[in-house]
Amino acid sequence: MGKDSIRVIANNKKAYHDYFVEETYEAGIELCGTEVKSIRQGHCSVKEAFIRADKGELFVLGMHINPYEKGNIFNKDPLRTRKLLLHRSEINKLMGKITEKGYTLIPLQVYFKGQRVKVQVGLCRGKKLYDKREDLARKTQKRELEREFKSANIRV
Repeated sequence: MGKDSIRVIANNKKAYHDYFVEETYEAGIELCGTEVKSIRQGHCSVKEAFIRADKGELFVLGMHINPYEKGNIFNKDPLRTRKLLLHRSEINKLMGKITEKGYTLIPLQVYFKGQRVKVQVGLCRGKKLYDKREDLARKTQKRELEREFKSANIRV
């Protein structure tokens, strides 16, 4: 594995359904040793996770990392608050954006980049119900077109 090889551990597909993702940022995350070992085994979920700003720092809440099987007393709480590691200028920019009405920060992916655990953070704006229906209709229409195209190519 190279230095910049990326291995995705957890994906937040629900975020793309519920939000418009405007921008994405790559952030490090402050973890303890047993949490990293557990993530290496793929035991991580970001489905209900969200990000809060507090005193000039960003924290991810609701991110579930299963306790490491062989970790005994060194295991931490699976749902504990974890600090995100970003440059000060990025944090200031994001904090300015989330004070605007309708913007929120959502973790989109957890992945290994080389040996480091990274979190892809999305600056998102919430979708309304009609936006979700529109996306669903568009996706269904695209699927039907691909099916028709595939069947037309088989007959020829």
